[in-house]
Amino acid sequence: MQACIEGKNCIVTGANSGIGYTTAEGLASRGATVYMVCRSKERGEAALSAIRSKTGNQNVHLEVCDLSSVNEIKSLASRISSKDLPVHVLVNNAGLLENKRVTTSEGYILLLDLLLNMKTKFNRFELNFAVNVLGTYAVTELMLPLLEKAAPEARVITVSSGGMYTVPLTTDLQFSNGKFDGVEQYARNKRVQVALTEKWAETYKNKGIGFYSMHPGWAETPGVAKSLPSFNERFAGKLRTSEEGADTIIWLALQPKEKLVSGAFYFDRAEAPKHLKFSATAGSHWMIDSIVNTLRSMYTLPS
Repeated sequence: MQACIEGKNCIVTGANSGIGYTTAEGLASRGATVYMVCRSKERGEAALSAIRSKTGNQNVHLEVCDLSSVNEIKSLASRISSKDLPVHVLVNNAGLLENKRVTTSEGYILLLDLLLNMKTKFNRFELNFAVNVLGTYAVTELMLPLLEKAAPEARVITVSSGGMYTVPLTTDLQFSNGKFDGVEQYARNKRVQVALTEKWAETYKNKGIGFYSMHPGWAETPGVAKSLPSFNERFAGKLRTSEEGADTIIWLALQPKEKLVSGAFYFDRAEAPKHLKFSATAGSHWMIDSIVNTLRSMYTLPS
């Protein structure tokens, strides 16, 4: 854990607070060049200044991007690609738990309707899904060429949640059926992330990139306080710190790849099961191919 990774380039999404901030700080303190991806320029600049001051590492940079927007993600990827640098570590940390159903203003034009009726229609994306699933997928796929430049050391670490143990995969990605439940949608999103990690590991096994998902444990972060206020209040003082939550992320970033299993799910520096007994989730992962096709169609449509 005390390894120096000077000269390695790391991207951390959702890096202005909580586990993302602590991860960015931990990587910067070990000499890495860190790109902090944050939605808010103001909060991102404050976090950037704090990390540079605390670590003494000036090779820490801010990239402002709203990960609910595919267009902004494409712009982010273009900016980073223009630097023509290898990406050694991509940490997909940014996450959202919105309890009410909220949709993004971005979607895709139904071209047939446009041609026939001269009207433009947009499919809006449910916000939790847009950030947790589509955003994670688009960032990872668009960073693949830069990750390949860092092979065989390249790795992608996706921060999932123990909530995924409660639900199987579903193709109802945007919770269109039934009464919307933000906590359940978050759990669904996190299950998709684990299955995506498996799929990436299989698809890109010859690219020299390792893919890992992990559960940070329940940590006392601004995100938990905002999204789950009663839970946060009930367990105040009993939850993990951000440092404890980020520990396994940093561990995964530093370990020799031969000691890790691509496609695996990690908890507390060890490989953990992806399914609980009798939870009926294991049999659902066959759906991931259909889900990937849906995600690909969403992020590759014209801007």
